[in-house]
Amino acid sequence: MQEETKNAEVAPGTAAGGDAVEQLDVASALESLAAERDRLEAEKSALSDMLLRRSAEFDNFRKRTGRERADLIEYAASDAVKSLLPILDDFGRALAQSGASEEFARGVELIYQRMNDTLGKLGLEPIDAAGKPFDPNLHHAIEMVPCEDREDHTVISDLLPGYTFKGRLLRPSMVRVAVKK
Repeated sequence: MQEETKNAEVAPGTAAGGDAVEQLDVASALESLAAERDRLEAEKSALSDMLLRRSAEFDNFRKRTGRERADLIEYAASDAVKSLLPILDDFGRALAQSGASEEFARGVELIYQRMNDTLGKLGLEPIDAAGKPFDPNLHHAIEMVPCEDREDHTVISDLLPGYTFKGRLLRPSMVRVAVKK
């Protein structure tokens, strides 16, 4: 009876030589599975890296468009304000003229002041140029005047006032600049 049990445990067709072939098949199957695992891990790593890069690119895109939108909203009024500058200049010239009645001049001055205040609330600021050193980023030199009593490259007078809008140059000041002889 013990012999039957021993024979039953051994599978038919398996002999000592069959075990070696079976072990080779298992070893090659394990090698191919390990290679497949390594390939899948490398692919997973590459896809994970690509996902991280795409996620970072999208985050940067979202931040950049947010900044551009905020800038657009903040500086959207600059074109409208820029188109009102000639009117502001005309009011300034009208106030410089004499010969009008005092009441009329006072009315023009009130309108000018109100418009100036409103544009100032929007972010318009005049550039103070007279007596300052010439700055090509803020001033546009219309005339260079030889002058001994002024320092070289100093603004003598402001021919047309310049303005900044929320810290950005909207229009440079048109100025006369002193130069030494």
